[in-house]
Amino acid sequence: MTYSRRRFIRIVPTLGAFAVPALAAPLGAAGAFGQAPTPSEPVWPDPEPARGAPVDESFPSAHLSLAKEIVAVSHGNLARVRELVQQHPALAKASFDWGYGDAETALGAASHTGRREIAELLIEHGAPPTLFSATMLGQLEVVKAFIAAVPGAQRMRGPHSISLLTHAKLGGPQAAPVLKYLESLGDADLPLKDEPIAEDTRAQLDGRYTFGDRPRDSFIVTTTPKQVSITRIGAMARNFLHLGNLEFQPPGAPAVRVRFVREGTKVTALTVSDPDLIVRARKMS
Repeated sequence: MTYSRRRFIRIVPTLGAFAVPALAAPLGAAGAFGQAPTPSEPVWPDPEPARGAPVDESFPSAHLSLAKEIVAVSHGNLARVRELVQQHPALAKASFDWGYGDAETALGAASHTGRREIAELLIEHGAPPTLFSATMLGQLEVVKAFIAAVPGAQRMRGPHSISLLTHAKLGGPQAAPVLKYLESLGDADLPLKDEPIAEDTRAQLDGRYTFGDRPRDSFIVTTTPKQVSITRIGAMARNFLHLGNLEFQPPGAPAVRVRFVREGTKVTALTVSDPDLIVRARKMS
């Protein structure tokens, strides 16, 4: 049976999320990931079965936890990436949806964090090169040819809405010619909208929002003066962009909207739409 993406999201628990660094903060920093769930909470996806255990539900597809791990460690752990692709060569091409359709490949992770050795290792093992990997690796002629073939491609954004120009910056000295070229175009790093939120309003957003009876059917919302973070139980946190009027967008998923519902002066619920309504969660605390 074939499902639309909207129907697929409804039946598969894919709202777990990836923590994107605040866009004003240095990208690729060690703190790019959100906090792991506490041991008492369920974790999604389930860990890979131990070797010798019965074949699990994911077979013959690669276990989802392996895809998540290769993408995660490709942000900076060269030794683990090498170990994984030696054990499972096909993982060099793996991708993982960190939430709401913000999909990232292992090579995409290495590209937006400036991890040249990891990117080269993944390509060596079969990862298809992209405009973003070429930008970080300093392949100027490739970048120019791509933009000539696809006018406006310099405005495309990679995983987590990270700009092409940021990829060039993180490529270091070897990507300096690409950086200069992209800067000359004038629109390769347009700012994303992220409106400020009043302190008293932020405080109303904090809490747990529930949308079902299963162990993971809740979101936790936490705020700081500079960001709003939404976490599905068992997953990593994800920081959202405020578009105004308590409407938010997850980086890397421009069609998705998270809206907080007010009743009088209190926030009582949140909704997730893509663009039709997927879920409504009631505030519990």
